[in-house]
Amino acid sequence: MTPQKLTETLRQKGICPTAQRVAVYEYLLTHRTHPTADTLYHALVKDNPSFSRTTVYNTVHVLAKAGLIRVLTIDADEQHFDAFMGEHGHFWCACCEKLFDFSLSADTASSLVSDGFLVETSDVYATGVCPACQAKVKK
Repeated sequence: MTPQKLTETLRQKGICPTAQRVAVYEYLLTHRTHPTADTLYHALVKDNPSFSRTTVYNTVHVLAKAGLIRVLTIDADEQHFDAFMGEHGHFWCACCEKLFDFSLSADTASSLVSDGFLVETSDVYATGVCPACQAKVKK
C-alpha cells in the first residue's frame, strides 16, 4: 500500500495521518510477524529518531480503536499487533514464543450465527509447539 493510500485509509477512519501513525501502520501491514510495541519502536526509531515508545503505544491503540489492527493478548506478558484483518486464528509456540497465523473454517462463525449469536469479531488462539521447535527437540 502506498503512503498516499495509507494516509487516505487513516483519514477515512477519522485518524489524523501523522508521519508516525503512517509509519506504524505501514510496518504492521508489511511485517506479518505480530510485533510487540517494543519491537515496533526498535524497528521504526532508526528511520524516525523522533519516535518514542509512548508514540508507538498511543498509535497502536488509535489504530485498534479504529478497527485497522487487532490487539493480540495470547502472550500473558505483552500485547502483539496484527494488521491482517481477515478471518484467521493465532498459534503461539511455547518454545520460541513466536506467533503464527492459521486459517479458520467458515463453519466456525457460521455455527455461532446459526445458534443466534451476532459475531462482530472473533479471536481464536491455540498454544503448543511449532514444527521448527519440534524438529529441534527430535535432534
